[in-house]
Amino acid sequence: MTVTIDFSAKEEAALEAQAQADGLSVEGWLKKLARERASLPPEPSTQDDRPIWEVILDNTKNVSAKAFDALPADGASQVDHYLGSPGKSVGKLAKSARYR
Repeated sequence: MTVTIDFSAKEEAALEAQAQADGLSVEGWLKKLARERASLPPEPSTQDDRPIWEVILDNTKNVSAKAFDALPADGASQVDHYLGSPGKSVGKLAKSARYR
């Protein structure tokens, strides 16, 4: 359903302030308010609240040890070099991956 409501500049500013206080867009805040007033369950969250290391471990659980061993030892400190920094067309890692 799409609803269009005209608000005054003052009303719009108040809505934006309320939404921002809840960390939401005006549209998200109005949806939340409507769901609360209609006694509907909250929308399922798409945000992953796990610590980043758990997300990384989960995302890499199917990567083989051989694949990890192929990563450069200095990859984190030289990421621009391997991925291609802004003045380079293709980085070292990207070139080597193409020819494996």
